Amino acid sequence: MSILTGQVEAIIFSSGEPVSIDRISQVLNVKADDVLAAVDELSEKYNSPESGVNIAVLDKSVQMCTNPAFAEEAREALDLRRNLPLSQAALEVLAVVAYNQPVTKAFVEQVRGVDCSGVVGSLMQKGLLEERGRLELPGRPLLYGTTENFLRCMGVSSVSDLPLPPKSKLEEDGEQLSLEAIEDEAEA
Repeated sequence: MSILTGQVEAIIFSSGEPVSIDRISQVLNVKADDVLAAVDELSEKYNSPESGVNIAVLDKSVQMCTNPAFAEEAREALDLRRNLPLSQAALEVLAVVAYNQPVTKAFVEQVRGVDCSGVVGSLMQKGLLEERGRLELPGRPLLYGTTENFLRCMGVSSVSDLPLPPKSKLEEDGEQLSLEAIEDEAEA
């Protein structure tokens, strides 16, 4: 293991939160590719079935976390309460946002057919959704997207790693529901 790998390991271990590759690169005054090589070396060291710690690469950041195989024991030892599972409505909203982001709340409501204000607020409190700016339309509605916490909970490094959704009835009929269609409807 190189000194650089040890430095990267120390930074991600002491953080407890995801640390961007760019930030590590800046602090250590090395290229991002060198940091990624060190992260790969750490992943090889830690990401084995018997290791209690894993290296999670989340989009453009990295974090040290508990191996999911030992999560229950870690929770029990630390007396951490397990979060309640997400409701069906919350899972549906997350799926719509994850596969179409950034989206407005109106888009999510159009897809689901029901108001989702409470669900969006709850998912933002849980750190699974975040505001991503505003749409340039009258009223300037907020745009929403998923967070790194969402990626960590789903066990993927980017939304492109999510499984492909099944074809919807609309797609099978040749119709497309798009953000542009909803925007056109909102302007009318």
